[in-house]
Amino acid sequence: MAERQRRKPGETREKLMGAALALVGKGRHFASLGIREVTRQAGVVPTSFYRHFRNMDDLGLQLVDELGLVLRRMMREARANVLQSDKLIEESVGIFVAHARTNRNFFMFMAQGLAGESRAVQEGIRSEMRFFASELANDLRRLRLMDHLSDADLDLTCDLVVRTVAFSLTDLLSVSPDDDYQIGQIRKRTTRFLQMIFVGAGHWQSDGA
Repeated sequence: MAERQRRKPGETREKLMGAALALVGKGRHFASLGIREVTRQAGVVPTSFYRHFRNMDDLGLQLVDELGLVLRRMMREARANVLQSDKLIEESVGIFVAHARTNRNFFMFMAQGLAGESRAVQEGIRSEMRFFASELANDLRRLRLMDHLSDADLDLTCDLVVRTVAFSLTDLLSVSPDDDYQIGQIRKRTTRFLQMIFVGAGHWQSDGA
């Protein structure tokens, strides 16, 4: 019996994080989750929670770190597969939509956290978004697609792109993950939003003249 109860290092931690995400995926708001509910979902005793996390905010920050890994995988895939600049926006949006469908619970957690009650989780997610915008700016500099923009204006453009995609995420999560038609419409609309941003940025004069 004792042998069966013995867990591998980190197993309970992963169970707790997975349980919180599962509850979010069922429609619960992360900010409303309690320790007992999460441990019950994970199938562990409540006291085991404190061996891995100080409180729910701490668990939330660990989920933010995991979300960051998901976003970085998405970024690497885009860099590896988007080879033509004229397809940059359309294919990047397609990769984003595919990752949002595959990692739906993580992205639901992200959407909730941006407007949630936990300032720590909210700031953690915003920090990940700032990193994503910074990496996008670096990619555009490398591809020499916005050479006429100052660094400050390019950073602002990339911040607007990330914010637009994050807003589109709420649309994506509001429809059934099996509704290919609606998801396709959201993908097209998001692509058009970003195309309009880049058209505007292409005509922007950074010197303010």
